[in-house]
Amino acid sequence: MSSITPFSIDIDENQLADLKLRLAMTRLPDRETPQDWSQGIPLAFMQSVKTYWEQEYQWSERQALLNQWPGFKTNLDGINVHFLHIRSKHDDAKPLLMTHGWPGSIVEFQKVIGPLTDPTQHGGTEADAFHVVCPTLPGFGFSDQPQAPGWGIERIATAWDALMVRLGYDQYLAQGGDWGAIVTTAIGVQNLGHCKGIHITMPVVAPDPETLEALSPLEQESLAAAQFYQTHDSGYSKQQSTRPQTLGYGLADSPIGQAAWILEKFYQWMDCQGDPLNIVTMDELLDNVMLYWLPNAGASSARIYWESFGSNTLSSLPVALPSAISIFPKEIFKTSERWARQRFQQLQYFNVLSEGGHFAAFEQPKQFVAEIRKAFGPMVVI
Repeated sequence: MSSITPFSIDIDENQLADLKLRLAMTRLPDRETPQDWSQGIPLAFMQSVKTYWEQEYQWSERQALLNQWPGFKTNLDGINVHFLHIRSKHDDAKPLLMTHGWPGSIVEFQKVIGPLTDPTQHGGTEADAFHVVCPTLPGFGFSDQPQAPGWGIERIATAWDALMVRLGYDQYLAQGGDWGAIVTTAIGVQNLGHCKGIHITMPVVAPDPETLEALSPLEQESLAAAQFYQTHDSGYSKQQSTRPQTLGYGLADSPIGQAAWILEKFYQWMDCQGDPLNIVTMDELLDNVMLYWLPNAGASSARIYWESFGSNTLSSLPVALPSAISIFPKEIFKTSERWARQRFQQLQYFNVLSEGGHFAAFEQPKQFVAEIRKAFGPMVVI
C-alpha cells in the first residue's frame, strides 16, 4: 500500500509578502462601458476585492479554518494528491467521496462537512452519517501539477477509486458538481465494483430527440440555458480547452487577474441576485481564490479542459450504477428526469429545487445536505 501522509496548509510569509506587493502594484483596466456585468466583472467590484484583500483579509485565520479538517497526501498513479478525510463518529457511516470542479475547490465543502459527518448535531439521525473524503483535482490547489499530458477525467476517476480503496473503503458513494460531476459520472461509467451509487448536481445529458416536439418547461429552460452558455458564457472554456498555457502567464503573474477570472463565474453561476456577496462572504470568495493563487495553479487547473474535452464520458456513455440528480435553478447545464433516464439507467432520485446555483454546497448548504441524505438514503453500502 502506498503511504498516506498527513498534510496541513502552511504558507511561507514570503509568499504572503509577495502577494501584498503584487496587489499594491496592480494596474487596473479602464472601466467597462455598460452599466452591468455584460462585458465581464466590473471595475468597481474588483476595486473592492483589491482593497479588502490588501487591508482586511487575514490569511492566518483563513488557513486555520482550512486546516480544521484532517488533511493528507498520497501518490496516485504518479501524482501526489491532497485530500481531506473526515471520519464520522458513527462507525456505520457510509463512505462518501466528494469532488469539486473549476473554479471551485475543497473550500466549497466546508459548510457541509459537519452536517454530513455528525448529523445528530445538525438535524439528522445516525443513519444520515457519512465518512467524507474530499480530494483536490490534479493541477488544482495543493495536489501535484501533472508534468505530462494524460490527466483527463477518466484517469482521475480511476485514481479516485484507488484512493477510496486505499483508505479502506471497498464500497463507497460518490458526489460531485461541475468537473466533479463529470468525474463522478465517469466513476459510474467505469463501474469498477467499489462505487455503489452516485449523486450529481450538473448532469451532462443530451436532449432526447423523441421529445423535442413536446418539451416540458424544464426542458425548454434547459435548452435556453445551454444556448445562453454557448453564446454569452463559454469564452473561458474555449480558452482553457485550447490554449491554457497562454492564459496561464497572466493568471500566474497577477493576483487580481486570477481573482477576476474566477469571481466572474461566481457571479454568473450563483443564485445570488446579481451580487455574489449576497450568498457568501468576501473571505469565502478569497479563500477559494487563494487555493489557486498560492500554489500557482491557474494554468495547471485550466488544463483539465484541454485534457478532457472530446471525451465520450462528457455526454454519451451510459451509467449503470444507482444514480441521483439534484437540479438547482442557476445550474449551467440542466436536464429533465425523462432525459436523464436515457443515460442514467438506474436513476433512483431526481429533484428540482427552488433556489441555489452551480456551487450548491457553498451557496445552500442546508438544502445540499438534505439532498445528499435523500439521494443516498436508499443506496446500500456494506
